[in-house]
Amino acid sequence: IKMIPDKAPGEEVLHASGDLKKQAHIPSFEKYKELYIRSVESPEEFWGDVAKDFFWKTKYTGKFLDYNFDVTKGEIFVKCMEGATTNICYNVLDRNVHERKLGDKMAFYWEGNEPGDEKTVTYRELLQQVCKFANVLKSQGKTQMLLNCVKKGDRVSIYMPMVVELVVAMLACARIGAVHSIVFAGFSAESLCERIMDSQCCILITADGFYRGNKLISLKLIADEALQKFVVQCLSYVPWNPEVDLCWHSLFGGASEECEPVWCDSEDPLFILYTSGSTGKPKGVLHTVSGYMLYTAATFKMVFDYHSDDVYWCTADIGWITGHSYITYGPLANGATSVLFEGLPTYPDVSRMWEIVDKYHVSKFYTAPTAIRLLMKYGSEPVQKYRTSLKILGTVGEPINPEAWQWYYSVVGEKRCPVVDTFWQTETGGHVMTPLPAATPMKPGSATFPFFGVVPAILNESGEELEGPSEGYLVFKQPWPGVMRTVYGNHERFETIYFKKFPGYYVTGDGCRRDKDGYYWITGRIDDMLNVSGHLLSTAEVESALVEHEAVAEAAVVGRPHPVKGESLYCFVTLNDGINYNQKLEAELKKQVREKIGAIATPDYIQNAPGLPKTRSGKIMRRVLRKIACNEQDLGDVSTLADSSVIEQLFENRCCTTV
Repeated sequence: IKMIPDKAPGEEVLHASGDLKKQAHIPSFEKYKELYIRSVESPEEFWGDVAKDFFWKTKYTGKFLDYNFDVTKGEIFVKCMEGATTNICYNVLDRNVHERKLGDKMAFYWEGNEPGDEKTVTYRELLQQVCKFANVLKSQGKTQMLLNCVKKGDRVSIYMPMVVELVVAMLACARIGAVHSIVFAGFSAESLCERIMDSQCCILITADGFYRGNKLISLKLIADEALQKFVVQCLSYVPWNPEVDLCWHSLFGGASEECEPVWCDSEDPLFILYTSGSTGKPKGVLHTVSGYMLYTAATFKMVFDYHSDDVYWCTADIGWITGHSYITYGPLANGATSVLFEGLPTYPDVSRMWEIVDKYHVSKFYTAPTAIRLLMKYGSEPVQKYRTSLKILGTVGEPINPEAWQWYYSVVGEKRCPVVDTFWQTETGGHVMTPLPAATPMKPGSATFPFFGVVPAILNESGEELEGPSEGYLVFKQPWPGVMRTVYGNHERFETIYFKKFPGYYVTGDGCRRDKDGYYWITGRIDDMLNVSGHLLSTAEVESALVEHEAVAEAAVVGRPHPVKGESLYCFVTLNDGINYNQKLEAELKKQVREKIGAIATPDYIQNAPGLPKTRSGKIMRRVLRKIACNEQDLGDVSTLADSSVIEQLFENRCCTTV
């Protein structure tokens, strides 16, 4: 980690305000370096200090953090605080209510799909609801339809919209030592069943349905193939089978508000969360109790510089890891007040998100680059019609192009809010590369430096570590408390995917560039790197160049086989409102990319794309775009698409000849 110049030649480096630095947990880059070295060289001391904020029924024995990352030396394993016992639900609720006296503090402002549909829940109310539902899960009284009560170690599948009951259900599982497996409410019945079967869940908790924008999602109809269901009633009509279906509200009403937590070992499983499964069988990423608790608590506090008077809003869905770590566990572990949002960023109008920021005086805001680029299309007026209480902005999900970063920083953040561009994965449990808002000078589009305890390296194809400015495979050399422990039911697959390509390293699967100042730039998945005539090109870099053009709102670039060059660049562009697509614009876009990157990066194909295929969480499905570029009709599993109608339109507009 090098000392950072105030401004690197030719590059913009931005700093946090003096006021932010005065109260920040990590107020300077020098303080960051000091703590980082301690976290890497003395992890027991560093994470031991974090652990002091939590309740432990018994203390750990042996090493604080023990591991093997080298498959040539035996089985891969990571253990944190082995032998200690605790309960994560107790630590995020009981501790806040009874020890920290936060019972009357708001845990969540829930904002529904329709403006005006809202509710609040305090920490005390949340604890009461969690205890009641935990008693429902473990009771054999009113739930004798269940062959066995839910107990420690059982897997529980949860398939619900963004309602408070979703948080209640997952924490109730954690309270009794059951392992929750949340399935995103945009998955199909087939995907849901596949995940239930793989994790061997004993019960499914779902809702009858919900509205997302104007669209009704009938969750229970999708879930009816499952054998056992608790159902939250959100709607007034739904098919009901009294031999199978159990009503949450009926069971919940008579349950006790007292439920002793089950004390779990540090390395007991907490949850299983499946990756999308876009290629092959979905992977059940397994996280354990103590390490995940410490890591999400620490990353939330330091990356968002959380203070007790903040109102925080993460716009993700709890069905993804971002929602697990930075809606539920991380914020609650810090006693934070959060916004829980069920709706869409453009419903009923494009100012919805900024209206919510103003309504709840949100100070820390965390969203995806896709959402930022979507809202950029509508300009600054929808943002500026509301007062802003924002202090820190965050991005998550994919590398953010510098143009979107600048709009986010300048328009949404009024050039006074630091942007924390966080890189991490379902597998990492929490942020692994990220700025710290008061400490890290920002370079637009860079994930900057590693979080505490994380040791990155860049490798070439031969597995050799590259020093200084370089580009290659991003790997990590040692674990941090929150890293995944295995792929559920298939440890061999875990080792093969993450550790066999480069023994001794955790392989992220992402490409990365390190500049002369030591900053890290995530270039996207390795399979999103294109080899054009022997030159390795980052699709994210080409996309950024396209989006710099004033006519382009969003771009996605994939590879298409080429008989001479190996791969050619096939570009999809979504234009701003009112812009027509024509040959003159195509020529301008080609020229822009050529001038920005070089002749080798000149697009071979540019396709007008009124819409891009995205998941419900807002991620572009580049796998689908590759199929379209090659005119392959078999798209595989597209059940997570938010709007499948864009597919037909993209096929109709497909380029057959080079531009």
